Amino acid sequence: MTASSDRRLGSLSELAGLVAGGATRRSQLATATGLSRAAVAQRVDLLIDRGLLVETGTVATERGRPPLTLQLASHSAVVVAVDLGATHGTVAVAELGGTVLAEATQELDINDGPEAVLTALDGRIGQLLAEAGRPASHVRAISIGVPGPVEASTGTVVRPPIMRGWDGTRVPAFFEGRYSAPVLVDNDVNMMALGEYAHRPATAHLLYVKVGTGIGCGIVSGGVVHRGASGAAGDIGHIRVPGQDDVLCHCGNTGCVEAVASGAAIAATLRKAGLPAAHAGDVVRLVAEGDPQARRQVRLAAQRIGEVLASLTSFYNPDTIVLGGSIASLHDDLLADIRGAVYRRALPLATRTVTIETTLLGRRAGIEGARRLAVNHLLSPEGIARIVGD
Repeated sequence: MTASSDRRLGSLSELAGLVAGGATRRSQLATATGLSRAAVAQRVDLLIDRGLLVETGTVATERGRPPLTLQLASHSAVVVAVDLGATHGTVAVAELGGTVLAEATQELDINDGPEAVLTALDGRIGQLLAEAGRPASHVRAISIGVPGPVEASTGTVVRPPIMRGWDGTRVPAFFEGRYSAPVLVDNDVNMMALGEYAHRPATAHLLYVKVGTGIGCGIVSGGVVHRGASGAAGDIGHIRVPGQDDVLCHCGNTGCVEAVASGAAIAATLRKAGLPAAHAGDVVRLVAEGDPQARRQVRLAAQRIGEVLASLTSFYNPDTIVLGGSIASLHDDLLADIRGAVYRRALPLATRTVTIETTLLGRRAGIEGARRLAVNHLLSPEGIARIVGD
């Protein structure tokens, strides 16, 4: 691709992003980009012709002919967002502007393997497209969050601890020939982080920490998910907690924070004490019932998680730490001890402006993040290149 082509795609992406951000008139686009009105008109007409933008309605003006308004296409372009968990899957078909046209959640077992899970997922996507009255040709991007490590550049699942049979699965390959659209795959916590970030306009640097059956972290800076060199960034569940070397983790090491402070770890401790706690959901139930042992174990877990987050706060210096996942619903029993550990252990300069709170979106963080990742890709130079056939 030539430099001039790169610049052209960059300007098309910038224009589409400005429209997505609320710029509705060609004159506004010319002012924001510095392009001539003729150049803006040429590029906007191309994006309209390719079905990414539409021009409709008018804006009232004091004099002259009222100009038409621009917006992202809604009748010829949709994205599909998917949030796969260990025991459930949520699928949504949405317009580029964010309106959800159809959505469904169903139970599944991720350990049934990629063929069974993805076949069921493909069937659900077809059902929802039919419900929304949209053909498969209207799908411009598909975004899928999975509960395991992912090489995002290829959509390949890499040695997942809880996704039996998925190692080495390149998820986009399953959908080749089914949809003429890119398939984006990422870790589910990265999706949650992106969804949460989008609903916090005052946040620039965010850590989203999921505390459920396991523990994971998504990192977003300036609207961009940080994945690291190979997609392993944010895998904080296997950071060692001092003094816990006798606790074996499923990764093969000992003393991992996930092995001593996750929902599964708390449930295991409570079972040894004779309490009915099969999984993280039971921990939440016991705390809600006021069980003193459950509350004590949750607070102890919070202190251990807080020690890990204190190190991350000093290293990354986020302005916001968001706690999500099933255990995070116990915010009264969790937040105080996590905050205490972070403020006690992290550098004063790093904690001066940091905010630590629970999720705004709850369980919708994953599906919202998947939708935004799909739209962001669609409006990127790479996505624009696919649309205009450059």
